[in-house]
Amino acid sequence: MAALVVEDDRMLRDLAAAVLEETDLQVVEAESGEEALAYLREHAEDVAFIFTDVQLPRLVDGVDLARMVATKWPWIRMVVTSGGPGDRIDHLPRSATYMPKPWRALDVLVAAEQAAARTA
Repeated sequence: MAALVVEDDRMLRDLAAAVLEETDLQVVEAESGEEALAYLREHAEDVAFIFTDVQLPRLVDGVDLARMVATKWPWIRMVVTSGGPGDRIDHLPRSATYMPKPWRALDVLVAAEQAAARTA
């Protein structure tokens, strides 16, 4: 099973990926919502967990991504993070969890391991 990290900031994406490599999940990285959706179209059955920022480049932000995933791939657990989400988090699906920045590595690990355990 895999964890998908969606973050346009290279440093934060690398950090989240390094944290998630401590789990049994294979880590896949994407810079945008569109890149994440392209990956999911081909590999959604292998994804247990998505960790995404709210603010992403291009058209699909993290909230849009969470809504699409909840509709098309409801078994995937999502954590959505942001330093300043504004009212966009009000539009998150119930299945997504909001985690404010700066997030703690332990919180990300726990969420990913819970997702992996649900799919095992």
